[in-house]
Amino acid sequence: MIIALYIILGLIGLGLLKFLLISIIFRHEIRACFERDPAAVSYWEVLLTYSGLHAIIFHRMAHALLKMKIPFFPRFLSQLARHITGMEIHPGAKIGKGLFIDHGMGVVIGETSVLGDNVTLFQGVSLGGTGKERGKRHPTLGNNVVVGAGAKILGNITIGDNVQVGANAVVIRSVPPDCTVVGIPGRIAKRKGEKVPGISLDHTSLPDPLAERLEELQHHIDEMERELIRWRKSKGGE
Repeated sequence: MIIALYIILGLIGLGLLKFLLISIIFRHEIRACFERDPAAVSYWEVLLTYSGLHAIIFHRMAHALLKMKIPFFPRFLSQLARHITGMEIHPGAKIGKGLFIDHGMGVVIGETSVLGDNVTLFQGVSLGGTGKERGKRHPTLGNNVVVGAGAKILGNITIGDNVQVGANAVVIRSVPPDCTVVGIPGRIAKRKGEKVPGISLDHTSLPDPLAERLEELQHHIDEMERELIRWRKSKGGE
């Protein structure tokens, strides 16, 4: 009976030690959950239920094994994480600190992807490659980048610091820092000459450059119609 009690206490101690190590090693990612998700209210809730955090933990282990040139197990861990979390992060991807994956189902991060610090990805984001060439074929994201739900960033391109990518955008060209990108293919809708303070998560209220151009065109057509009506009236009065 005493031995069983010691075993139970030992298992509890190991579990607490594991959570302590996770909270220290992944402190930037845990802090990001609280800073960027208003639904995060409990430390234990974040540790136990946030699948985005779990995917990052699996990736750190797989990436470490890959750097040690251990075969098979890095990919095995990444596939295990895919089945558990719904996210596929290749062990070769290089990810900075403070990554936050919100909801996360369907997120794909390719082998040669590079992510800077404090990146935010929403569900359905793909950082994919193009073609069958080897070498660097996936995107590089700078610091404080926000990628909206369903967006695709494809190829060996660079997304600068503080860039916001709108939901469902398809980005196939490099984007300079401090810009907002929307549409298919992705277009720069806003440029900012100064650094954006903080990290904006409002990726649903982004400008639509195509709609703005159509509205401008409609305005010109309406003005031409008014001019034509005035001209006809002036001709009829003569």
